[in-house]
Amino acid sequence: MSLIEWVELPDLGDHRGALVVAETNKNISFEIKRLYYIFGVQSDIPRGFHAHKELQQIAFCIKGKCKMIMDNGIEKQEVWIDHSNKGLKIPPMIWHEMHDFSEDCTLLVLASDHYDENDYIRDYQEFLNEVRK
Repeated sequence: MSLIEWVELPDLGDHRGALVVAETNKNISFEIKRLYYIFGVQSDIPRGFHAHKELQQIAFCIKGKCKMIMDNGIEKQEVWIDHSNKGLKIPPMIWHEMHDFSEDCTLLVLASDHYDENDYIRDYQEFLNEVRK
């Protein structure tokens, strides 16, 4: 079973440049209620280290690249995010970590809901306990 699932957005650009479009319930399978981006990070400082109980996300590296580790509590898979129009789905109950950011990395994340600290699982053992229920 692959933990890696991509969403590819169309590039509608022309000779003037690229134009990538994300549309709720069209090429994004959920209503986008929040987006955020991560940039200016140091390559040797990883981020993430959590799972969400219900939140769905899609991560696009709109510039540069980073490595994502996806973990469902049974297996782990690594993948590079390095396309501006190809996003990695991060479903609920997947522990995820971001590593090895390129110096120019800008990671854009689309989320299905507003920020809610109660939706986070930040302790890996707690995550494993939840998965085994």
